[in-house]
Amino acid sequence: MSVRSTAEVIDRFNRVFIEHEADLLHDLIAEDCVMESVQPAPTGERVVGLEACTAWWGALAEDRSSQFTPQEVLVAGDRATILWTYRFGDGADQWVSGVNVMRVTDGRIVEALGFSKTAGEVPLTSETDGE
Repeated sequence: MSVRSTAEVIDRFNRVFIEHEADLLHDLIAEDCVMESVQPAPTGERVVGLEACTAWWGALAEDRSSQFTPQEVLVAGDRATILWTYRFGDGADQWVSGVNVMRVTDGRIVEALGFSKTAGEVPLTSETDGE
């Protein structure tokens, strides 16, 4: 089996959230992956390791009331930049735009740094409907 390219890995990663298919995360995340989320503002949360990153991203992907839309993906060697929007509700102000800076080694994500244009905390959709 050949190692997936950075573009292939990032394409599959984006599909996880577009299609709300957390199972697609399998084989995309490295054992020593480090992810920095955009929340809580202003510095985000640092998540380390395969299990923790898979659980964090899996919960986000399974939220079918939200919508993640990649706007542009740029790949250069082992690096990728994903410009995205994330809708977490139906209101005009219930969305945020941001960017993830990713690094892929041996066909797996080893680093994911998230940044967004928010002044405060953006709740997960499940938090906004009283659950």
